[in-house]
Amino acid sequence: MKSSSSLFPSVSAAVDMATPTASNSSSWGQLVGSSVRAAVVVMLVTGIAYPLLTTGVAQALFPQAANGSLIVRDGQILGSALIGQQFEAASYFHSRPSATLGPDPAQQGASMASPYNAAASGASNQGSTHQDLAETVARRVTQYRMDNGMAAGAAVPVDAVTASASGLDPHISVANAALQLPRVARERGLTHEQVQQLLSQSTEQRTLYLLGEPRVNVLQLNLALDALHQPAVSAGAAKE
Repeated sequence: MKSSSSLFPSVSAAVDMATPTASNSSSWGQLVGSSVRAAVVVMLVTGIAYPLLTTGVAQALFPQAANGSLIVRDGQILGSALIGQQFEAASYFHSRPSATLGPDPAQQGASMASPYNAAASGASNQGSTHQDLAETVARRVTQYRMDNGMAAGAAVPVDAVTASASGLDPHISVANAALQLPRVARERGLTHEQVQQLLSQSTEQRTLYLLGEPRVNVLQLNLALDALHQPAVSAGAAKE
């Protein structure tokens, strides 16, 4: 058995190891300093330099898209080429349905249908077997056929009776627009050829000639129609 005196050196060494020294304090100071400097560099690069660079490049090369693809007429912003709007008058091409919601002013905390609400982009999230979705689509099919003078069993384009995933789709298919063309021409007193020319001019081709399908921007087409022939109800009054 070791004497008590032989334990003193070991205890003394342990105390010395646990006691902070000037060297340890210096190491901690260097660690904190380097961490702060790294955080500042990352903040400057990712929080300031990179956003300024990307914003500058976007403004220089794609100013229209960078500013929201806004459509301006006579100094007034009428909308965005990227966000759909609702048109109900028979003299206008109708947009794809929207399932977006908005706050219900009559009941706090509740929501209500608010088509093309850009602040709440989204879909109904109803599956293909959901009864409410089936009833909604059936009702839209019936209304679409009535609006466009179609036979009871005539095929209806899918995009005419279903909402997109975003609820903000500004386009409709060429087939959808073609079925609406006779109604629009009749309501405006224009020839089929006049409206078809505007429709062709408003048709966007596949992205990079590969992605997606040809499509028609509804707002731009309706504005082109107004420029050619202003109906009794203006575009601003025809949409919600």
